[in-house]
Amino acid sequence: MMDDLGAAGLRFERDGVIGWCVIDRPEARNAFTPAMYFGLKRAVHLVNKDPELAALIITGVGDTFAPGGDLGGRSLPGDAPVPDIGHETLPFLTIRDSHAPVVAAVNGICQAGGLLVAMMADIAVASEQASFRVPELLRGIVDATFAAALPAHVGVAVARDLLLSARRFDAHEAVRLGVISRVVPRERLREAAVEAVGEILQTGPLARMHVKRMLNERYGLVDYQTMFGSLEGSPEPREGMRAFMEKRAPVWVPERFAGDRGRR
Repeated sequence: MMDDLGAAGLRFERDGVIGWCVIDRPEARNAFTPAMYFGLKRAVHLVNKDPELAALIITGVGDTFAPGGDLGGRSLPGDAPVPDIGHETLPFLTIRDSHAPVVAAVNGICQAGGLLVAMMADIAVASEQASFRVPELLRGIVDATFAAALPAHVGVAVARDLLLSARRFDAHEAVRLGVISRVVPRERLREAAVEAVGEILQTGPLARMHVKRMLNERYGLVDYQTMFGSLEGSPEPREGMRAFMEKRAPVWVPERFAGDRGRR
């Protein structure tokens, strides 16, 4: 039970000193339930507390890493209770601040919360087949973590482009822009992730902790108050999610551009 992450869509595997957190919900293309988000936090805490483990690798199954949260907000049989939906459920800052190294092995589609998991990891290694997108504004969602983190990775101009256009981009562009740091052939992904862990573990843990703290100070303030206030009080997230489920453009899209919904 020690390795139970409390989420039916996650599993934890041990490979010597490396813990693998595998996003395994193929029937929903690995979309995160609230329990899965919280389970990622549990995985980080597990690796940091277990003296037999030294690092965590997060990856997905099939051709998807993670597309973000399940818009239905549903739970699955076997999910453990989680805190009310809010910033305490989210794993992103926990991943960023982990003393134990965290590597993301991005095997495929990586969007929204999945992309934040990859960005907050110490090193993100992506398959050449991976694709990326920041789609929150398409659903009327104010994502405070992206607003704080993305400019630190890519600069304000590119962050505006990726956030406001919500366009897709491939693994090579993701590396060129600085969203992630490494891209490898699909068949080398697991090996490359383990290599990245080995490289990090060559460094002094205390020195590494201080350097990570200084690096993390480059991120902006995460304004969760505005983010969750908007989710509760604004009609846009409800309309955005409804439009997505109904495969139509949200009501705020001018008729001239409503036909573009298909590329979203």
